Amino acid sequence: MGQTNLLNRIVKKFSAATCAIALCAGSSVLSAEELELEKDELTFGFIKLTDMAPLAIAYEQGFFEDEGLFVTLEAQANWKVLLDGVIDGKLDGAHMLAGQPLGATIGYGTKAHIITAFSMDLNGNGITVSNDIWKQMKPHVPMKNGKPVHPISASALKPVVDKYKSEGKAFNMGMVFPVSTHNYELRYWLAAGGIQPGYYGPGASGTVGQIAGETLLSVTPPPQMPATLEAGTIYGYCVGEPWNQQAVFKGIGVPVITDYEIWKNNPEKVFGVSNGWAEKYPNTHLAVVKALIRAAQWLDENNNVNREEAVKILSKPIYVGADAEVIANSMTGTFEYEKGDVREVPDFNVFYRYYATYPFYSDAIWYLTQMRRWGQIADHKPDSWYHDIAKKVYKPEIYMQAAEMLIKEKKVKKEDFPFGTDGYRPPQTEFIDSITYDGKKPNEYLAKLPIGLKADEIVTAKGVSKKK
Repeated sequence: MGQTNLLNRIVKKFSAATCAIALCAGSSVLSAEELELEKDELTFGFIKLTDMAPLAIAYEQGFFEDEGLFVTLEAQANWKVLLDGVIDGKLDGAHMLAGQPLGATIGYGTKAHIITAFSMDLNGNGITVSNDIWKQMKPHVPMKNGKPVHPISASALKPVVDKYKSEGKAFNMGMVFPVSTHNYELRYWLAAGGIQPGYYGPGASGTVGQIAGETLLSVTPPPQMPATLEAGTIYGYCVGEPWNQQAVFKGIGVPVITDYEIWKNNPEKVFGVSNGWAEKYPNTHLAVVKALIRAAQWLDENNNVNREEAVKILSKPIYVGADAEVIANSMTGTFEYEKGDVREVPDFNVFYRYYATYPFYSDAIWYLTQMRRWGQIADHKPDSWYHDIAKKVYKPEIYMQAAEMLIKEKKVKKEDFPFGTDGYRPPQTEFIDSITYDGKKPNEYLAKLPIGLKADEIVTAKGVSKKK
């Protein structure tokens, strides 16, 4: 990418200079001229998952260059390395777990003020179990015409977990990071099915979230999930694509549910930068968001007409590096569960529809409620705290400024953006447990969840107790 990027940079700067001399006769003003960029050479990090697509597309389709940006994209070893790179300045920004800017800003793990002005996608994850576990689950799964009825509840897994527990065996499952969507979705699914996933708290077991748990959830980098499952180290996992479909293609596991079925149109990744970086380079930040909005639009436009091309791009080793056939299995509107059971899931990956790219405060607050639910936030917080943190991290005002510039340039349509919103989605009802989530009332929501910390509870090394 380096040589290509350098060549593109030379061509771009030459074109801009030529256009300036010619006064760009008969054309609209270039966006790069509207914004005086404080920095035009940027390095962004990502993890090898299909939902990094907006970065790859913004690069490959020239949207970064249209904004006068010369970007290098670098795959990172894991989420911690990626976050550290943004904090220490090795990376200008990155494809991040939605919980990472929030966790860092409140000081869970590494303390740093990270913000996001762009939500990268909706949905895109799944939960997969090994063939052996699926065989044990299947008798408890409702069937119709010889096929499992979806969504599959974790209640079908509970007898299996209980059996392992009675035999003195730990039921190990993988997720990608303590503040990942995957961790919270896996926990949500387990709890909705009556399985206690465990709490975070003091002591060794507390740091990995296993206090009082009926399962043992551990961190595994996404590309390593299938191999770890095949080795028998874990019995199941929650991860983004293409690593659920990879298990199907390798014949080693069965995806039992997608996150679309756990929480319909849930926010997934974000584009994160340090607050200091955003304050130092405000115009550059706007230019980046503009390019990413255009990439997201390209990915979803005309009923996903560009997805096949996107699959070819993502299959390159420099991006996701999985076989195009594997990536296409979910990226093009289908999803394969048990081998041969291919179903239509047109919204498995959403990048632009449903205001997918807008950073809603209510999305941030949901993640914070899950951090509190499982003990990553040790003490009860008032509703005002949740709203304050959401507004400290999520920056829809920057997003809307970028959107307004694109509308003026006639590159996007005004109706594609939530003008007039207060930053909160309406109450959401489409969760697997049918519990309504209202982002304006986080503590009311937490009180509804049968499994999870209540306002007067804290986690100790021995378990959950009432706060004195």
